[in-house]
Amino acid sequence: MVKNGWDMANNTEDNRDQHGGGDITPTNKECTSCEQNDVETITEGIDRAAIREDVSTCASCGKEGNSDDMNKCNKCKSVKYCNAACKKKHRKKHKKACEKRVAELHEEALFKEGERDECPICFLTLPLENGSAFFQSCCGKTICIGCMYTMDMSGGKDLCAFCRTPGPTSNEDHIKRTKKLMKNGNGEAFKMLARAHEQGIMGLQQDQQKANELYLKAGELGCDVAYHNLGCAYGSGRGVERDEKKAKHYYELAAMGGNTRARYVLGCFEGQVGNYHRAYKHYMIAARAGYKESLDAVKEGFMYGFVTKDEYARTLQTYHDMLKEMKSEIRDKAAIYYAEEGLFTS
Repeated sequence: MVKNGWDMANNTEDNRDQHGGGDITPTNKECTSCEQNDVETITEGIDRAAIREDVSTCASCGKEGNSDDMNKCNKCKSVKYCNAACKKKHRKKHKKACEKRVAELHEEALFKEGERDECPICFLTLPLENGSAFFQSCCGKTICIGCMYTMDMSGGKDLCAFCRTPGPTSNEDHIKRTKKLMKNGNGEAFKMLARAHEQGIMGLQQDQQKANELYLKAGELGCDVAYHNLGCAYGSGRGVERDEKKAKHYYELAAMGGNTRARYVLGCFEGQVGNYHRAYKHYMIAARAGYKESLDAVKEGFMYGFVTKDEYARTLQTYHDMLKEMKSEIRDKAAIYYAEEGLFTS
């Protein structure tokens, strides 16, 4: 039996005699042969170690400095310099490593699987289908039709399900609300106005160039759909000169923001030029997010040997799990109700 850290089986009479009948009396005598009990020495050593963690070395001249005060490489962010002169001097030597690291960071970001957006009311993942969720120009939220239906059925017809604000009374009112959100930096509001210019609706003249400008701003504010639409514009030459390289660039930005349609298009891009490994990586990510066209592509890839059995099985299972996250009884009722009413069908 062990008591207070001592093995009583070894606590013999000799041990008890040595410690005065078994009592253990601590001693205040310090070790004189080392600095183990020197509080100041220990504290100083820890302080030095902490300070060293904030020290970086200039990649050009080797001079050490405070990490927060040094200049980082603007592209790869992996090296630091004590001043702008050292950064400029080291640019040629660093160029190759910088480009390699930038490419690695891009790949990491491009193939990273992000989380899907949720309805701010029911907290279920927003569906992918058109007409299943709508942007509100009053509060700037995107709400699923299930929550909109619940509000309508509870006597709050024409009220925003999130902020309870009555709907806009005219196109002018809708545009006014949207522009107010734009002043507050709401990317979805920029996208909505861009769409109005693109289609010539809500009392606005059709203007694709203006739409593209607004899509770009919306994308910079975090709207992945806007980047996707900008990719479409460059891919087909709508309002801009046709440019497949720029189209792919904006599709990639959209995919990194979680846009499944853009990721599917990227898979098609890569497949067309024979980059099948990259193509099916895109397809599998989009399929796992619930995108049916990508799942079909993954199934085809499995049949032709580009996708392994385990990869297909995991992708298929995750696809069905995501569908369950997006599905609810109230959303199904809402879809039927609004279809019968002739609403939200496009």
